[in-house]
Amino acid sequence: MNKLSHTNEKGKAQMVDVGHKPNQLRTAVAEGFISLNAETIRLIKDNQMKKGDVLTISEIAGIQGAKRTSELIPLCHPLQITKVDVKASIEDGGVKVNCMVKCVGQTGVEMEALNGVSIGLLTIYDMCKAVDKNMVISGVKLVEKTKEDI
Repeated sequence: MNKLSHTNEKGKAQMVDVGHKPNQLRTAVAEGFISLNAETIRLIKDNQMKKGDVLTISEIAGIQGAKRTSELIPLCHPLQITKVDVKASIEDGGVKVNCMVKCVGQTGVEMEALNGVSIGLLTIYDMCKAVDKNMVISGVKLVEKTKEDI
């Protein structure tokens, strides 16, 4: 098993020093799903939810979530993100949220993409909780991460 990078020789948490790594173009894509009942999906499609446009607000919240990742996850580095794209789309049985994040930096953006998806999904949950008591968030996962020399 590989040594964990976020613990020191005594097993204590530490932030990894990435200062020696070259800047690279980093991208990550994550996704997740929230199951909703048919009536909730209809209300979202018809933009009839009392709190507003669920899909657009979810996308904006996901962007904010990606940008604030280092404030929420203690050992994440603050990054100079160059692009966040969040898409919330109605699918059979609910809404799928995808988040793509890019930066030029010394460490990856997978946590930012995962956080963007998570916050987007939680926003949908918050906006729909008055009409749907059976929502389930699932399948939050990293789909892809890349790094390219520049």
